[in-house]
Amino acid sequence: MKIFLDTANLSEIKNALDDGLISGLTTNPTLVAKEGKDYQETVDSILNITNIPTSIEVVSDNFEQMVEESIKYAALSPQVVIKIPCSRDGLKLVRVLSKKEIKTNVTLVYTANQAFLSGIAGATYISPFINRLKQISTDGINNIEKISSVFAKHSVDTKILAASIRDSYQVTEAFLAGADIVTLPYSIYTELLSHPLTETGITTFREDYEKVVGVEG
Repeated sequence: MKIFLDTANLSEIKNALDDGLISGLTTNPTLVAKEGKDYQETVDSILNITNIPTSIEVVSDNFEQMVEESIKYAALSPQVVIKIPCSRDGLKLVRVLSKKEIKTNVTLVYTANQAFLSGIAGATYISPFINRLKQISTDGINNIEKISSVFAKHSVDTKILAASIRDSYQVTEAFLAGADIVTLPYSIYTELLSHPLTETGITTFREDYEKVVGVEG
């Protein structure tokens, strides 16, 4: 059971790393675009401050360029995981990189069948999306349950990395469904750390302690 952070914001990454609770990072072109910086510059900056698995997405639109781009990113650091869309060329790329012992994360997975094919191709991780399926009235959690059941039955090593999570409830449901990892926006990550009753309890305990030892408020 692991938590990855889904962001390209350096401040968010640094804060989460300081907590020591996250085990990896995921990014995508949309997240990088939000930072308003060059794609390669952002990738380099992230890799300079981390030593955990970091998914970097290929953006080329033909197979030969995808291979070239993947090898370039993989050469930057042993922590790089090549993030690849679930497509025909994408799964071909997974097979090529798997033979080179380059880690891969197949993203934009929406069906159990896509997950199975990604596992057969040799993906290190697959990223089934939860909330985007929910938006079209499809049960993303049930999808993870199916994938987890088949992977366990057939001893598939590919890790299930639940993505597109938009609230803390989905985190719990994803782990219960069999996800190995969840990847979260920073806002959801910080939400996991707190609860109003916890904060109230801390305040009460502190106030009562001060009464006992005679320390003024």
